[in-house]
Amino acid sequence: MPVQMDFFVRRFVEMAHQDDRLRGRQPWKAAFEKDYGWLGTALDEHYAGDDAKAMMLAAGVLAAYGGISVEEFEAKSDAFLRSAQHPTLGRGYLQTSYALMVQMLAYLETNGFSSYVVSGGGRDFIRPVAQDLYGIPRERVIGSATTLEYVSGEYGGTVNHKAKADYLDDGTEKPVRIWSRTGRRPILAAGNSNGDIPMLEFSQREDKPSLRLLVLHDDADRRLCLRRGTGPGTSCKRRLGRGEH
Repeated sequence: MPVQMDFFVRRFVEMAHQDDRLRGRQPWKAAFEKDYGWLGTALDEHYAGDDAKAMMLAAGVLAAYGGISVEEFEAKSDAFLRSAQHPTLGRGYLQTSYALMVQMLAYLETNGFSSYVVSGGGRDFIRPVAQDLYGIPRERVIGSATTLEYVSGEYGGTVNHKAKADYLDDGTEKPVRIWSRTGRRPILAAGNSNGDIPMLEFSQREDKPSLRLLVLHDDADRRLCLRRGTGPGTSCKRRLGRGEH
């Protein structure tokens, strides 16, 4: 389950306790009954091209925090990310980042690159912890977003989330969002799902070298394969699974 889905599932349960009519509707029903199989299937079917369940899930996500101010939403997401435990690893979410990725980002930054988070997850969900988790400032987070509206008020007014999608930063939308935010074609991109493939394609250049990485992290035998140099050889090292040292 993606981290942000855990965040929303907890909110769905809270909403179902407040309004028992939601308990018979998806996705609140799945969350309330702890039917994580339905939630997982909705995501799997989305990547397979069937969005029937994904649309129901998206409707719940939009309703979950509609009308909330951007500051209040950030406070809730920040508190969740800094306190919640990963359901199977038994450790905080901020302690479960992919170490090799964080090291690579630090190396790139040291050598003059500007790195961005480009995620199908929520932009405003990731921003509060981007610096601590990845060493990337919040203004370099590109992600999915709801529409926003400004509401005047006595103390400077607020910007609120509306229960309406702005865009889903996945698939073919990723190159569009990268260009609209940076005005540049990346020279290095890395992803871990088929939703990242258009971003990887967009990173290919005719005029200069580029690097595109697709991390397959759910392989059956837990092996990490690294290609060395320009020759045909490949070095494979066994990845440690949970409980191994």
